[in-house]
Amino acid sequence: MGRRKGGIGIALATGVVVLGASACGTGGSEKAGGGDAKASDRPTTSASPSPTKSKPAGPPMLLETITPQTGTTVGVAMPISVVFTNPVAAKARATVEKHLKVSASQPVDGAWHWFGDKRADWRPKTFWPSGTKVKIDADMEGVSNGNGRYGVHSYTHTFTIGDDVRADVSVGNHTMKVTRNGQVVRTLSINAGSAEFPTWNGTMAVIDKQEKVHMTSCSVGISCDKGNPNYYDLTLPWDVHLTQSGTYVHYSTGDPTPGSGSARGSHGCVHLSLSDAKWFYGQVKQGDPVTITGSPRAKAPADNGYADFNLGWDQWLAGSASGTGTTATL
Repeated sequence: MGRRKGGIGIALATGVVVLGASACGTGGSEKAGGGDAKASDRPTTSASPSPTKSKPAGPPMLLETITPQTGTTVGVAMPISVVFTNPVAAKARATVEKHLKVSASQPVDGAWHWFGDKRADWRPKTFWPSGTKVKIDADMEGVSNGNGRYGVHSYTHTFTIGDDVRADVSVGNHTMKVTRNGQVVRTLSINAGSAEFPTWNGTMAVIDKQEKVHMTSCSVGISCDKGNPNYYDLTLPWDVHLTQSGTYVHYSTGDPTPGSGSARGSHGCVHLSLSDAKWFYGQVKQGDPVTITGSPRAKAPADNGYADFNLGWDQWLAGSASGTGTTATL
């Protein structure tokens, strides 16, 4: 089980608040494009912008969200994700990328990639080195979006890359191996999706986590019929959110002792026992990579949450207007 939610970004100056019913499953949109690429359904406030120096030449171009939230510590797979309130024309993207300056305490090669015309993510070619301090300067003042709008503010977010925590899920072996800074911490028993509702393969950075989430089969289009055997309406604990289409690592009352002996399948999520789910919840943070292998399903689309590393580097660069660059010195 799990939940499907529309917004992926963390608000410019506020934390995540999860609202409404959610569910685990394969129904609904499989990508985070469209509604999933926006954070308009989450409470948002502006970051503290620099004062406007001059009157804009046209309607304002605004940033809806910048993720990660400033001052946070995130995992090694966390991209910088910028969501604009209005479409950015292809002809303006190179200039916009130039004004989204990424600096780091140690040199890192990376690039921007556009998911549609409102969301641009910057990720390193490989995972971030632990301990790196990162700064994003969104110097948008006076910058055109190519559609008659111009930036009126500059925004700055700083964050830190924390310990290198990774979880590797083997669907066939019913295991999750958790490592910290290259050392195995624990190997946990899991169940993943069923043949009817397979789990996404690939690497997904943790979007967020909640101690309790209300999960319903109806919210992801599995079933709204209470008589259907796949119907559920539950509030479940220790939920680590992986994709916007509804993938979670969590505990399920319907699968209390997951592992190879239980032969139980989920609706697409990764199930842990109650004690293991609580332990895992305490280990991970936003941006930690969870890599799932052995499922019959394809890799999660890169914009289905923060699955950016599911694109190879050449694929990533194909969506960039300015190509590979090295971070400025912080």
